[in-house]
Amino acid sequence: MQHDEVIWQVINHGHCSFKMKTETQNFCKNAYNVTGLCNRSSCPLANSRYATIREEEGVCYLYMKTIERAHTPNRLWQRVKLKKNYAESLEQLDKHLEHWPKFLVHKNKQRLTKITQYLIRMRKIALKVKPKLMTMPARTEKRERRREAKAEVAARLDKSIENELLARLKSGTYNDIYNFPMKQFESALEAEAEADQEEEEEEEEEEEEEEEVEYVEGYDGLEEDGDMEDYDSSEDDEDEDDDDDDGDGPARKKRKDAKGKAAAAAKGKKARRGHVEVEYEHEYEQDLAR
Repeated sequence: MQHDEVIWQVINHGHCSFKMKTETQNFCKNAYNVTGLCNRSSCPLANSRYATIREEEGVCYLYMKTIERAHTPNRLWQRVKLKKNYAESLEQLDKHLEHWPKFLVHKNKQRLTKITQYLIRMRKIALKVKPKLMTMPARTEKRERRREAKAEVAARLDKSIENELLARLKSGTYNDIYNFPMKQFESALEAEAEADQEEEEEEEEEEEEEEEVEYVEGYDGLEEDGDMEDYDSSEDDEDEDDDDDDGDGPARKKRKDAKGKAAAAAKGKKARRGHVEVEYEHEYEQDLAR
């Protein structure tokens, strides 16, 4: 048979693994203790008739221990699930602890109130979005910042992003999704069009330079041109003689005068072009006269 007073004397004056001593008060670490204090009325080991409330995964349960089940330790505690509604759970406590000591009934109601309050706070906190704090060494953070800066400079992200966005806007990817500033968009398009036009002009200039042909005047062909003119003038004189024999007098005279003027002009041109040759012929004629 169980003797509660004997058990309490042993626990109080001897050793108890659940006892925590402080300078002001002693506490109990047993999970079934209804108050958390180490005293005669609150000790779950020294009371053969005991009741408490425990919370498991957001659900409250009423645990009850009676002397009739003391001989079966595996069935010592009876558990009753309490409803989520606070008022209904209080009614359940009054029903199951109707003939129990008032101290246990009052302490169980207090414990149910505290548990209900912290469950409500837990639900509210879970609904709020909180930033997750992660520690990072200062040296590692500085190194990562330097690497990011170098990578941005090397890749020229700003320019590539701008080009990509312009290409998407041209192709109509966004359409009416975003209200982007039209002024900046049009200015960017104009700048790109000017760049394309400059490239086309440069290509045309290169093509023109490749197709350009230059002609150079040669000095060796002057004498040959003069000889050809002499040959042409002699043929003209012969033609004139033939025409004089066959045609009328005044007409022949006019044609003869015109051809004579043309021949004189040709000789003057030849003299101007080949002045050295004329002087050489003159000297050769003087030698023959001597």
